[in-house]
Amino acid sequence: MVALIRRRFFGTKISPNSHRHKLQWSVKQVTKSNFSDSLQEFKSHLSASDFVAVSLQNTGSFSAPWNRVSSFDSPETAYLKVRRAAERFQLLQFAICPFTISGSKVTAHPYNFHLFPRDELNIGMPSYSFSCQTSYLTAMARQGFDFNACIYDGISYLSRAQELAAIVRMANPINLNYVVEASSSPPTVADTVFVERVKCRIKHWKKSCIDSTSKKIDDALVKSLQKLVLGGEQYGSRPCMTIAVCSERQVQLVSEMLREFFDDLVALKIPTKGGGTQAVRVVLTSSKEDKSLLERELQNAEEEQNKKMRGFREVIELVSASQKPVVSHNTLNDFSVIHSKFIAPLPLDVNEFLNSLQSNFPLIFDVNHMMKGIGPLENVTSIPAAVSHLKNRFFAPIEMELSHGALLDESKIHGQTVVRICYLFAKLCSVLKITPGSIQSSDGKVLDGYANVFRSCSGNSEESLDGGIRIWTNSPRKVDCKDLVFLWGFRNRPSAGMLKSLLQGSHDVFSEEFDVCLVDKSCAIVVFFHPNLSQAFLDVMNSEEISGSLKELVSEGLRAADYDTYKRACSLGLWETDLASSLDKASATPDHLSQRDPETKPAEIYWCNDLIINLDDL
Repeated sequence: MVALIRRRFFGTKISPNSHRHKLQWSVKQVTKSNFSDSLQEFKSHLSASDFVAVSLQNTGSFSAPWNRVSSFDSPETAYLKVRRAAERFQLLQFAICPFTISGSKVTAHPYNFHLFPRDELNIGMPSYSFSCQTSYLTAMARQGFDFNACIYDGISYLSRAQELAAIVRMANPINLNYVVEASSSPPTVADTVFVERVKCRIKHWKKSCIDSTSKKIDDALVKSLQKLVLGGEQYGSRPCMTIAVCSERQVQLVSEMLREFFDDLVALKIPTKGGGTQAVRVVLTSSKEDKSLLERELQNAEEEQNKKMRGFREVIELVSASQKPVVSHNTLNDFSVIHSKFIAPLPLDVNEFLNSLQSNFPLIFDVNHMMKGIGPLENVTSIPAAVSHLKNRFFAPIEMELSHGALLDESKIHGQTVVRICYLFAKLCSVLKITPGSIQSSDGKVLDGYANVFRSCSGNSEESLDGGIRIWTNSPRKVDCKDLVFLWGFRNRPSAGMLKSLLQGSHDVFSEEFDVCLVDKSCAIVVFFHPNLSQAFLDVMNSEEISGSLKELVSEGLRAADYDTYKRACSLGLWETDLASSLDKASATPDHLSQRDPETKPAEIYWCNDLIINLDDL
């Protein structure tokens, strides 16, 4: 029986850095040495649970401040950013927790899987190299992460696409009894001649095999000649022969003929390294029982090989097959990594990514998005802050009941975030009056409101799909992305307030309401709250009629670009350290190189006056 540990949380504030907070929950640590047993245990817990929470630990994220997904990003630019990060950095820890909510009680089963992309099959997969960021590795080291154990005992894996490529490259025999379907087209004369020739050859070979078992032949020369003439070989301890084929059609014909005339033969397709078919190998069995035994041996060998290739992906496949709702705290980042590492390379288009993702995980909940159902949030930038915010404002006690026994030492603290996600999700359900059982029902209102929102700054699922952008702050305002202008080349790196003061009065376009925020140390965004002013400003910047203080700013190096230039910088992969450098290069690049879709709907954002970046955080 699995031991359980219970803790009840009411309104007590817990510091995320306190020793007491570290020892709240026990998380089972899974490596290659205990993966097989843990997988069976996880399968049992998954089957008995209603939800699955996930939390990922990578070797890095974004290499520059502006590379992070920001509230002014459209779904296209946000996806391009997370796609780059998912492809560059490696996943080292995957915390996953099946859990059930019953009233105010949460029963959770947390696991933390340690991963490493080891080439165990000597086929150059899953990864030759990956990038690391020192800040991420330093943080993991401070938490006591054992990098040696990760490298030597981390669980490897292949994605679905990599597994298919590996099967082709390894060219292992395939049992035709489970693969080839009956032919739908009538046989040609050439087909008939081929089948009769192969059937005659198999009859002679089979007769020879039977005769050789009844008549002992001692002469080695006779045995060799017999083997040479009849094509006799050995598959393990059983006699076999190889039939050369020129096409998949001939493989199909051989398979059909064997099923019709030879009950005691097992046919194996021998693929080439490039994926075609090299030959069909026919194995003779001594009885029906022996044939069944051989087929079981082949099936078991294939299953063992597949398990070895999939590795940790077995866990992902179980979650996908269960179709249970998955809860995350950063869906776009997390699931771009999951798709890249375990399903297939990330597609270029965001809609293709979402379609592929939802076919594997039909219901995904982001606790960041659910927090926005409570109202405007200030300084809620982490899960502990979100928990503290809810505790201070609402009375919604949650009782946590965890498996895996008591926490005996700090070696089990890795993966704590996934338990906090379970706790936060349950608390949000209580505060928002959401019955967890209704989430899995056909209640469209519940699903539309909280499920499958793949950007934490998106307001609802529809807008996140058609180009909307959300900035959730105290007083958001709806603005079209074409009303945004990127500015760079200003002197002395002014603050947003200083830059706004410089622009006020520099031209008539700034007589109407506008706002400014810094993207990084090199670049700022100006938003115009009245239509057509952004284009008027860009026209003035590019004209000879520019005058006054604006002309002075331009003479000092001030440059401007529209939102399409920013999108072009992202789509062309111009990920420079400073956004200004990327915009310079994008401005010099022809529009047709960015592969812009003319049918793309204009994106919108929700802007707020306090959207200002502190340079000390950059």
